[in-house]
Amino acid sequence: MAKITQVLQTPTFKKAVKKLHKNQKADLDKAIRELIEDPLLGQQKKGDLYFLRVYKFKMLKQLTLLGYTYEDGTVTLELMALGSHENFYRDVKNIV
Repeated sequence: MAKITQVLQTPTFKKAVKKLHKNQKADLDKAIRELIEDPLLGQQKKGDLYFLRVYKFKMLKQLTLLGYTYEDGTVTLELMALGSHENFYRDVKNIV
């Protein structure tokens, strides 16, 4: 597996990150580093969201979902969505 050379963020993802506190951002940065090391950690979704992978991690002891796409050919990790499980998938469908 090739090393990630590019990490992109959608405007929706950037907006969600701006609202985070410093200690939440540290948990997010750790999760992103883990995805850079192994982009296949997240679970591949099916159906309408077939293009999406979701990585679940703890942010201040709360389960948080990080939605992203990974293209092996272009070695790009695109961070698309961030949030708790409630309405996460509905919101992702509204993004795309």
